[in-house]
Amino acid sequence: MDILDTIKEQIQSNSILLYMKGSPNQPQCGFSAQTVQALMACGERFAYVDILSNPDIRANLPKYANWPTFPQLWINGELIGGCDIVTEMHASGELLALVKEAAAAQSAS
Repeated sequence: MDILDTIKEQIQSNSILLYMKGSPNQPQCGFSAQTVQALMACGERFAYVDILSNPDIRANLPKYANWPTFPQLWINGELIGGCDIVTEMHASGELLALVKEAAAAQSAS
């Protein structure tokens, strides 16, 4: 399986997926830490991929997503955005609704 197939499979098989530096318990950059805080505040489980330990994903995801930076939050196969967008959506309540809807759909399937 080539790396783009791997990325596509990860995005399709996880309704809430965060590509980040480090892990939710030990983020390796401030932007990843802020994004994780916003996601955790929604109270639902989410998958993550540490791009620091996956250099092929780190190199190829920006081309696949047409989004140059990390972290990247994907919900239901769609790129939501990075830290700024996620924290803005969290502040407005939009992120909570989106995350709850994705989690409910995943548990129903």
